[in-house]
Amino acid sequence: MSDLSFPPLLRGETAPDPFRHAVAAAQQGADPGLIAHNESDEKLAAALILAPECALEDAMAMVFACGLGFSDALGALAPPELAAHLAWPDGLWVNGARCGGFRAAASTIDPEAEPAWLVIGVEVPLAPIEGEPGRAPNRTSLHEEGCGDIPAPRLIESWSRHMLVWINYWLDDGMARLHAEWRARAWRLGKQVSFSLKGTAQTGDFIGIDERGGMLLRDGAATRLIPLTAMLED
Repeated sequence: MSDLSFPPLLRGETAPDPFRHAVAAAQQGADPGLIAHNESDEKLAAALILAPECALEDAMAMVFACGLGFSDALGALAPPELAAHLAWPDGLWVNGARCGGFRAAASTIDPEAEPAWLVIGVEVPLAPIEGEPGRAPNRTSLHEEGCGDIPAPRLIESWSRHMLVWINYWLDDGMARLHAEWRARAWRLGKQVSFSLKGTAQTGDFIGIDERGGMLLRDGAATRLIPLTAMLED
């Protein structure tokens, strides 16, 4: 069991690999609301089991809720000058460098099917990258960004509370508020982006997101939609 304090409806459980643990627990019928977590000296990791009663393509809004919740948790605990952004579909950027990110898996990959479960994970490096600050300029850690004194358990607790607020916004008002706030914190929105999604390179101008959080990517005269479900792990 966990000695962390979570809001009502959520409960904690420690695990060496929180994401894998949460997926296995969900497959075995665990109730939603479980947060598996692990806080080593190297990284913070946590994963939440959800059971959304809607189509998978709509349930993927939980990726935004978890991302916005973690951004809010950092804002509450980190130095005021820290700048956190969210990169589509799964990246967390801190002060202009990648600082971990998010994962997702579900009982189905059919966008129109209602999943029996959905697991959203977050993994953030704590210790200096490769043991020496500055060796990887496009990557960073919370320690390198002046957050080394934030206790990882408190950050997970704060994430759980802020994330739950965003889930409740979604339950009450749908995607509109999450959509607007995610855009306000988006990394490189309106600029050219290059990233890999399941081993496939993606390049183009990031011109926006659709009503379900999919990326609108323009390459020359052509604009295509990459659905948020494309980030789901097998």
